[in-house]
Amino acid sequence: MRSFFLRMVLIGVLLATLTGILTMAQGNPEAAKITNPVAATPESIAAGKEIYQRRCAVCHGIKGQGGSGSDISPPAPDLTDAEWKHGSTDGEIFDVIKNGVQPDLNMEPFGDRIKDPDIWNIVNYVRSLAKKD
Repeated sequence: MRSFFLRMVLIGVLLATLTGILTMAQGNPEAAKITNPVAATPESIAAGKEIYQRRCAVCHGIKGQGGSGSDISPPAPDLTDAEWKHGSTDGEIFDVIKNGVQPDLNMEPFGDRIKDPDIWNIVNYVRSLAKKD
């Protein structure tokens, strides 16, 4: 009986972990529904670039191609490729910038330091960095 109980607990923990990993890899469904209220104009992209260079380039690199990381944090992801682990919609990118990435906060939240319209400008700038086929 005890062996059965321990197996069930182990299976439950494994399923919960797997579900968490899959959910995290899919991004944020609620944030995905949010549309970008700031048009991707040259002015918005230029404003986003200015803020990006001041706040984001330290980790993600001047051209958004990722950072090297350190002994206490993993490398920052490449923002120019097609792989977006925390969602690729404008709303999901906004959410990651504003709220950071839980649980470790390797991507720290900037919502208390950058105003929402400026975060949307950063989203527009990051979108402009995408590699062209």
